Amino acid sequence: MTKATVPPKRVEQVELLLDSPELQALMAGLAATRSTGRPGYPLRALVGMVLVKTLYALPTWSRTARLVDEHPGLRRALGAAPSVYACYRFAEKLRHHAELLDGCVGQVLAALHAERPEMGSTVAVDGSDLPAYANGQRYVSKGGPARTRWSDPDASWGHRSAVSTRSRGGYYGFKLHAAVCTLTGLPVAWTVDTARASEVPMVPGLLAQAAGRGFGVRHAVLDKGYDAAAVYEACAAGGVLPIVPLRKTPAVKAGRHHDPECPHGPRLFDSVATAATRWVCPAGECAELDVNADRLHTLIPRSTLRWGDLYRQRGAVEREFGRLKHEWALLPLRTRGLDRVRLHVSFTILGQLAVALLAARAAGRVAA
Repeated sequence: MTKATVPPKRVEQVELLLDSPELQALMAGLAATRSTGRPGYPLRALVGMVLVKTLYALPTWSRTARLVDEHPGLRRALGAAPSVYACYRFAEKLRHHAELLDGCVGQVLAALHAERPEMGSTVAVDGSDLPAYANGQRYVSKGGPARTRWSDPDASWGHRSAVSTRSRGGYYGFKLHAAVCTLTGLPVAWTVDTARASEVPMVPGLLAQAAGRGFGVRHAVLDKGYDAAAVYEACAAGGVLPIVPLRKTPAVKAGRHHDPECPHGPRLFDSVATAATRWVCPAGECAELDVNADRLHTLIPRSTLRWGDLYRQRGAVEREFGRLKHEWALLPLRTRGLDRVRLHVSFTILGQLAVALLAARAAGRVAA
């Protein structure tokens, strides 16, 4: 029976989240957009359906509506059991009022930041594939004519890396780009685009989004694929120190990225000056040398232990993608269209952040 398979703790979480000031503000904003006429289901019930869908990792609205309808505890927490058609209409309403959902996400992140002031100081940035809920084959059949109609025309072909037993190759769908706090493992900025969109141009927007939400990003950790001038320029403009391995460009092959040397051997890193690094002689006999920061010589030298410690934190973004996909029902996608996929991603991340805020507040009350 449903009652035996649904953890009661989740029901309590839904109740507490619906009573939180952040979600109450979302409901108040949505209430202001309502016109006269049939009132329909209460906003508490509709917002609660979003939370149930995320917390119980349900891929579709039909399964969410069926669960709430069969479970007395969830019906009591939400105050009603909205139909699947009401859920679809509510999702469409949120697409038209995306600024209200973004504002709610911003309030939740601000509350988390207040609980953990060090949150967001170091972020790991990467992109992850979101295969579309569609047939992406280029041809109707093997050797047949080219496909002219697509079940999801917004999706596109892209490339993804090998993971576990899955080999690398092309896929049809979308891509989630995110900046994840390495301390908490939670996303502080994200965007969704089609699969063919390059990852490098997304970095300035992600860093600006994180800064706009009040996070003082100090370090951005990225893999070798982000070793591009646009990334270093975006980091410099935002006062962020990039932690990016070098690709084997001609300058790297020529050895221009190595630490400076003097007649007594390789110089030792001493300190950071204004937009430059300072190096000293190992024997203490030569004058100090300042090296201007650029792609080959960053303000945190790649040869230092600090750089290695920071780069090892890049795994935070990979772990977060895994949690979102396998624990929070980010995948499999059961919706089509870029706007709908973006809304689904926002729902999923909002649910995760809200639960994290609930846990942080509970821990604060226990500590007090």
